[in-house]
Amino acid sequence: MTETTDLNSSHDPLPEPSRRSFFKKFLAIVIGGVATAIPAAAALLVFVDPVRRKRGGAASGEFVPVTPLDAVPADGTPRRFQIIADRVDAWTKYKAVPLGAVYVKRQGDEVVAYNALCPHAGCFVNVAADGKTFHCPCHNSGFNADGSLRPGAVSPRPMDRLEVDTDALAQGQVAVKFQNFVAGTADKMPVS
Repeated sequence: MTETTDLNSSHDPLPEPSRRSFFKKFLAIVIGGVATAIPAAAALLVFVDPVRRKRGGAASGEFVPVTPLDAVPADGTPRRFQIIADRVDAWTKYKAVPLGAVYVKRQGDEVVAYNALCPHAGCFVNVAADGKTFHCPCHNSGFNADGSLRPGAVSPRPMDRLEVDTDALAQGQVAVKFQNFVAGTADKMPVS
């Protein structure tokens, strides 16, 4: 009599995984995923941080101190002041660097400020020979004492007026919301 052997009977069937081992594997995957995701998310935030932040420091909409109010003549004569503030460019922060310049004028209690760049091509505007109006030497644009265009000016818009902090004025300081604007356009668009 020949003995027949069953091939499957010689091997034990594979044990079914228990619930406990499945739970251990699942928990290991979850913990490993969390342990990997946290540093990956932190790295991604550092990488995209410059995109989320506004560039420029003072251009971010904060008032920047310019000068004591006493340094501005009360007779309407414009004075040019350099804007010194912190500047952020991507991941780098520069402390107390020149960002540009403004003209500040005072007549009585009214204080106005203009960006010192010509809206035509971005050249620096000078005070004209009369001491009250403005002149751009690059393309011969002229601006009246109130920043408006003079006849024959090639600039597409008047000088860019900046917001002056009234709270700082009450404390004897001039502070402006400094920003540059796109040159060569009739619209006053902030440089981003």
